[in-house]
Amino acid sequence: MQIARVCGTVVGTHKLPSLTGVKFLLLQLVDLDGRVLPEYEVAADPVGAGIGEWVLVARGSAARQDDRSDRRPLDALVVAIIDTVSGENGRIYSKSDSY
Repeated sequence: MQIARVCGTVVGTHKLPSLTGVKFLLLQLVDLDGRVLPEYEVAADPVGAGIGEWVLVARGSAARQDDRSDRRPLDALVVAIIDTVSGENGRIYSKSDSY
């Protein structure tokens, strides 16, 4: 799993029937120092994350382990909205500090 920041949404009107009702988010990965990396990724979001929030992302076969994701062609799935991240040098992120 990896930490990412939600930076947008992705909307598609024509998609596979198995993806009907699936919300997609545009994410940027975050490094160990809390810096947002330039790479982007799209992930399905069953937890309801919003723009600016930090999330935990599962990839590959792990993204299809949830009952709601089973049999859907997903490579990335938001599995949690993060409240805090702490490391050796203290707090890297706190959701309460970002509002």
